[in-house]
Amino acid sequence: MIRKIAITGPESTGKSTLTKSLADYYNDAFVNEFARDYLHNLGRSYMKNDLLDIAQGQLNNELIQAEKANRLLFCDTELINIKIWSLHKYGDCDKWILDKIKSQDYCLYILCDVDIPWFYDDLRENPDNREFFLEWFKRELKLYNFPYIIVSGENEDDRLKTAINAVNQLLVKQNH
Repeated sequence: MIRKIAITGPESTGKSTLTKSLADYYNDAFVNEFARDYLHNLGRSYMKNDLLDIAQGQLNNELIQAEKANRLLFCDTELINIKIWSLHKYGDCDKWILDKIKSQDYCLYILCDVDIPWFYDDLRENPDNREFFLEWFKRELKLYNFPYIIVSGENEDDRLKTAINAVNQLLVKQNH
């Protein structure tokens, strides 16, 4: 049985770095954030209907990478991220995304704190309200009663150690 772990949180919080580091540590599979490639190749500003394509692409990539996983699949973001973005930018969210969130099967959500510096890239839009989004993520995870931990610290190694400890606890708990 493959155990899926979602690495989520506001933009520029180290999700991609942590996802790859966890996959390297456990020598297992990971899923890149689908939105990055999608938006880079879009050739225009994204619109609300693009979020549904992004959500579907993210889940499709999870299915593909799950075939390569040994026991763990680390996922760089998940659908709550898309829900929050859709609600913030457009005021609502596609029903398909909302329905799929309810059936997400991650064993653990690793929520990245906003205590590392925000770095510009051409896809990031909110350098000044990351704390607002972090609190929103916490509310959503609690709303769905999804198991989560928060990783914090300005040091990548400290964040990775916290995440590894949580994954190890998960593995021990699920093996008993």
